[in-house]
Amino acid sequence: MTGEEQAGRKQTRAQPEGAESARRGLSAAGRWAGLGPAGAMAAEGTAVAGGGALGDRLAKDGLQQSQCPDAAPNRRRGSSLSRDAERRAYQCCREYLGGAWRRVRPEELRVDPVSGGLSNLLFRCSLPDYLPSVGKEPREVLLRLYGAILQGVDSLVLESVMFAILAERSLGPQLYGVFPEGRLEQYIPVRAQPGPDLPEALPAPNPSPPFQCLPSCPLPQSRPLKTCELREPVLSAEIATKMARFHGMEMPFTKEPHWLFGTMERYLKQIQDLPPTGLPQMNLLETYSLKDEMGNLRKLLDSTPSPVVFCHNDVQEGNILLLSEPEDTDRLMLVDFEYSSYNYRGFDIGNHFCEWVYDYTHEEWPFYKAQPADYPTRGQQLRFIRHYLAEVRKGETISQEEQRKLEEDLLVEANRYALASHFFWGLWSILQASMSTIEFGYLEYAQSRFQFYFQQKGQLSSFHLSS
Repeated sequence: MTGEEQAGRKQTRAQPEGAESARRGLSAAGRWAGLGPAGAMAAEGTAVAGGGALGDRLAKDGLQQSQCPDAAPNRRRGSSLSRDAERRAYQCCREYLGGAWRRVRPEELRVDPVSGGLSNLLFRCSLPDYLPSVGKEPREVLLRLYGAILQGVDSLVLESVMFAILAERSLGPQLYGVFPEGRLEQYIPVRAQPGPDLPEALPAPNPSPPFQCLPSCPLPQSRPLKTCELREPVLSAEIATKMARFHGMEMPFTKEPHWLFGTMERYLKQIQDLPPTGLPQMNLLETYSLKDEMGNLRKLLDSTPSPVVFCHNDVQEGNILLLSEPEDTDRLMLVDFEYSSYNYRGFDIGNHFCEWVYDYTHEEWPFYKAQPADYPTRGQQLRFIRHYLAEVRKGETISQEEQRKLEEDLLVEANRYALASHFFWGLWSILQASMSTIEFGYLEYAQSRFQFYFQQKGQLSSFHLSS
C-alpha cells in the first residue's frame, strides 16, 4: 500500500462527490484521525516500455525529479489518531470482533499507526497480552480508514466482496468487518525499517497459524518486497507465476473491460471540474493536452490485442508480501485489491514493469524517487514473460516458433499498455493532490508519470526495431 504492506503507494477509494470533496479538503480518514487538509500520514509503498534500446535510452535520458519549492529538506511524515477516533476504533473492534474484544476497556486497547496508504489511514489495534482470548478471535487487527475516495461508492461494496472471496480462497488477508468509513482486516506483521513512527521491532504477534522467523528477522514477521527486489530473477519469476494464477481466477464481476478507460475518463472529468488554484502544476491538463492524448492512447490500445482477465491492477512492491511461513511453496501473497477488476492483461504486466522505476519509501519530499535506469531491460522482461506464459500454458506443448511469437507479442502488448499505466496514475495523482490529507508530492509524481509517458511513446518504435 502496513501490517501487511510497507510503504506502498496507491490505496484510494471511490469518491462520489469528486470536486466537492476536494473543496472540503477532508476525507473520512482525515476526520477520524483529526487531520486537517495539510495533515500528514505515513505513506505506503507504490509505468514505458523499456528493455533493449528503449530501456537504455530512458536510463540515459533520465526523468526530471520535480521539486516542491515549499518543501523543507527534512520534511517527514507523521500520523495521529484523535481521542474521539480512538473511541470509535474501540467500538468497531468491540462490535465486529467479539470475544476478548468485548471485555477490553477503552484505555487498554492499543491503537498504533502503521506505515500505509497514500489515501488510506492504517492502524494496528491489539489486545493487551494479559487479557486471555475467549475463542478464536484475532489478537490484533488492521483498521483501514478510507481516505480520498475516487472510484464511486459501488466500488467499495465490490471490493469488500472481492476481499472476502480472496480471503476464503487463502489468496489474501482475512476480512473481519466492513463499515462505511473503512474495514477491519487480518494484521500480517511485517519487518519494517526503524523510523520515527516505528519501533526497532514490532511486538511478537499471536496469530493462527503461528509465524516462523525468517533467518534475518529477529521476530516472526512477514514483509513487503522492496523496489530493488523486483529485479531479482527468482522473485521476478515468482511474481510472474503469481500474476498468471491471479489472472486465471473466475470472479463474480462484470467481464466487460470498462474499468481502465471508464476510470480515466471519470478522473479527467473530475480534474476539469476542480476549482482553479493558480498552481502551475495543476495546468498539466493543458500542458500535455491530456484530453486529446487520451484519445490517441485509446486508438493505440484498440489496435493492440490483449485478453481480458481478472487483474490486480496495482502489482507493486508494497502490495507483494514475502510470507515468513507460507502454507506451501508459494511464499508470495498479493494484497490490496481496491483496483482489481476484469481488465486487459497487458495493463497488469506493463504496470508492474513501471513499478521497477519508482521507490515510495523515500523519507523526504516528495517521498518517492524515480530511477529510470531500473526499468526492466528486454532480457528481464522476457524472463518475466516466459515464467508467466509457462504458468498460463501449463501442460501445453508448443513449438519453439510459437513460443517465440507469444513472447514477442506479449512484449509489445505489455510495453504499449505501460503507457496506460503512466496515464492512469498521472491522472490519479492530480486528483489526489486536490483532496488527500496525506503528505506526498502528488503533483510532482503526476508530472513524472506524464514525462515518462511521452518519453516512452516517442521511443516505442525504436524498441520494436531493437527487439
